[in-house]
Amino acid sequence: MRMKPSIKKVSLFCFSCIVSIGTLLLYNIPFFNYVAGNSNEGTGGRLFLLASLVVVMLALNFMLTYLVLFLLKKVGRVLLAILSLINATAVYFIFTYHVMIDATTIENVFNTRYSEASGFFSWSLWLFLLAAGVVPAVWCLLQPVDRGKARKMAAYCGGSLAVILVVLAMNVHQTLWISQHDTELGGLLQPWSYVVNTCRVASFRHDEQAEEIKLPDGRIADHEKAVVVLVIGESARKANFQLYGYRRDTNPLLSRQEGLKVYQATSCATYTTAGSKAILEPKDTDELYELLPNYAFRTGADVSWRTSNWGEPPIHIDEYLTDSQLALQYPDEDRQYDGILFHGLRERIVSSKKDKVLIVLHTSTSHGPKYADKYPRQFEVYKPVAKNVEEGEKNIDRLVNAYDNTIRYTDFLLSNLIDMLRALDGWHSAMIFISDHGESLGENKVFMHGLPMKIAPRVQYEIPFLVWTSRDFRRFKPDSQLPPVLEQHYVFHSVLNLLSIQSPAYDPDLDVFSR
Repeated sequence: MRMKPSIKKVSLFCFSCIVSIGTLLLYNIPFFNYVAGNSNEGTGGRLFLLASLVVVMLALNFMLTYLVLFLLKKVGRVLLAILSLINATAVYFIFTYHVMIDATTIENVFNTRYSEASGFFSWSLWLFLLAAGVVPAVWCLLQPVDRGKARKMAAYCGGSLAVILVVLAMNVHQTLWISQHDTELGGLLQPWSYVVNTCRVASFRHDEQAEEIKLPDGRIADHEKAVVVLVIGESARKANFQLYGYRRDTNPLLSRQEGLKVYQATSCATYTTAGSKAILEPKDTDELYELLPNYAFRTGADVSWRTSNWGEPPIHIDEYLTDSQLALQYPDEDRQYDGILFHGLRERIVSSKKDKVLIVLHTSTSHGPKYADKYPRQFEVYKPVAKNVEEGEKNIDRLVNAYDNTIRYTDFLLSNLIDMLRALDGWHSAMIFISDHGESLGENKVFMHGLPMKIAPRVQYEIPFLVWTSRDFRRFKPDSQLPPVLEQHYVFHSVLNLLSIQSPAYDPDLDVFSR
């Protein structure tokens, strides 16, 4: 005797309608909130636009759900379940952190280690995923469906496509508005935001696998001993540096350092991969040119890269050391903090057998969401602190306290570095500190970084740019010979000058020093 299924079978038409409506209501409220708040139409026009978008979204999601399940069967169910989980995760981060799921965000996801991603884990995230992701996913996997005939599939999908085309034609006058807001609209529309942008990032990464474009050969022009330590800061924003007029004494040590030059600067992007690339490349370009450490190494300098971060472009040198590798060299140093990158630098420099030494330190000191975990407890000057960004949403002052403590720790590390370089006998020395990008700390309810440059707040791209040199090394250009705000590419050409590298790639207009 055959047992009847415990769950009633539904038609594929009904199943696709439920999935389409659920996608609209569960995952796309931020999208419609943005449209309602930013449309330039009157009340009637705004309502018509919203209604049109509802129809288009319902028809599009219905059509694709029908096709996926009809053509892919069980694989289609698994795909829909996965999309439900990712949709829920995406909309949680949009609601909680006011991000947009664009190519920049996807790039950040690919470049984030578990140790950083775990900072976002919370009970509210798991509960939201359970309600808005797991439950719909289980339903997609278990609900019996009558797939029906191919002619029904053709009729329903053809009708859906016709509805989409008609409604779009009725809104052709919105083309300009949509093009002006395409980044925001695309970043809030689920599941299309991460599907399309993941494909874009995959395409970008494929292009980046191409061999870097070699720069013209250079040569080291003298035999004077010189060392440059380039410190790439992470998420350090200018607004919270005492050196730039911040109300708190976040730079008590650097503010007393003789010979420290403070420049106004902006980053070329709001995320690590592009920001660090801009610091290391000779000009603003989408191409992958030979980067500063690679070029200096090929020219004959002694180059070392130390990192507690990730996401930098490809580095081709002999000495590339992660914080884990440094922890094996210096077991007494706590690898949890960036101090380990600075440990043993004096010995490393004086033991070099070459005249020119370039050391790059890629830090992570001010990276969220757990700012309070980025510095030793003795640097917790500003209290109380928020443990993470999610907690800080409820108390911005505590979030700022934690972030400012990371700047105090940065101040300590950089000042000690300058003291060490100043004390070197027989060496010219220089220290450059520049951040890959800035950070949002709740201004206009925006947190962390990664927004597209055209809509990013100033705090996400206004960065500190600090330069110090030992006496009788290089003369700084007068401020009148420099633009009021520098870009990150000044680092490449200034370092070539400091290392006495003569090269056709050198641009004196992008150098903070006189030649």
